[in-house]
Amino acid sequence: MTLDMVLALVLFLFPLAYSPGPGNLFFAANGARFGFRATLPATTGYHIATAAVTLLIGSGALATQAVAQEAFIWLKMAGAGYVLWIAWGMWRAGGLQAELQARPARFRDGVLLLLLNPKAYVIIAVMFSQFLAPVDPARIADDAAAHLSSGQLGLVTIITLIFTLNNLVAFSIWTWVGEGLARQIFRDDRARQMNRGFALLLVAVGLWMLLI
Repeated sequence: MTLDMVLALVLFLFPLAYSPGPGNLFFAANGARFGFRATLPATTGYHIATAAVTLLIGSGALATQAVAQEAFIWLKMAGAGYVLWIAWGMWRAGGLQAELQARPARFRDGVLLLLLNPKAYVIIAVMFSQFLAPVDPARIADDAAAHLSSGQLGLVTIITLIFTLNNLVAFSIWTWVGEGLARQIFRDDRARQMNRGFALLLVAVGLWMLLI
């Protein structure tokens, strides 16, 4: 993969990775509530899942006609429901004393957030359609191993690494932003307002996920 291709890929991913979305707002909210370090298990889970799913899609093992239409609809509904459930928990959160008893997101939460996010599957599929040479779909369907053994495996791996690392940087920035907001909160009423503000943002994200 040439330097020009790497730069083109990063530019392609920039608005997708850094704009508000389920992942970014999830980690911004957790950063605000619990701090950057407390989000690391969920961040690790999300990006391990990202790398695995990206490799599977890029290698053809997840035929991207992306997930059959009916399965995709169920995935979209499950993902939206998960985000709305997170929003409900944040809306009910109290002030600073209640925050001390709250639980930060765990490794499993990060994995689920990726797996139930249909936007991620669409972005990955579009990315590979732009930066990976086309392969005969019949060959992929008949023998995924043959596709994996081709010269494109290295390119798939590089694209996966760039995609995952770019997401990691974006999520880290959003988490730091959330933590920075929390430093401005010194009273219970302000902590409650911040939690409810993030809850409303996540509600908007959940509804948006149902419409895409």
